[in-house]
Amino acid sequence: MDVHIRVSHDDFDTAAEIARYQRPGIGAVTAFVGLVRDFGDGDNVVALELEHYPGMTESELAAIIDDAGRRWPLDGVTVIHRVGRLELSERIVLVVTASAHRRAAFEGCEFVMDWLKTRAPFWKREWGADGQSRWVDAKDSDDSAAARWEDTPK
Repeated sequence: MDVHIRVSHDDFDTAAEIARYQRPGIGAVTAFVGLVRDFGDGDNVVALELEHYPGMTESELAAIIDDAGRRWPLDGVTVIHRVGRLELSERIVLVVTASAHRRAAFEGCEFVMDWLKTRAPFWKREWGADGQSRWVDAKDSDDSAAARWEDTPK
């Protein structure tokens, strides 16, 4: 499996990352791009700051990808996650999966994203228009999304 992992302050080129997998034998490429958004809870979020634990983060992302590769016939997976301060509408994360078949590409992409949200060591802090910040707690909905894969055969 062709694997690419990057944790960086730098933005990414979604089209270039998808193009990496346009080759014979690959019939489906699925991509998910996550963007910074205001959570709509009245805090007027203007930015999100992400921190991580270098080395540990990449290792956990590789373990998630390995698990996805055991579950589906994936030919390639790319995970790019940004860190640092990001403004509204900026790209945060890219997950690209490639396979001979669409179902494996779709499910593999969803799995990687769901597990990334719950298992990868990233910490998020919201910045409000008033200059105040607060750490973002884990969401029950993310745990529920990841839990559905617990019974999926490896």
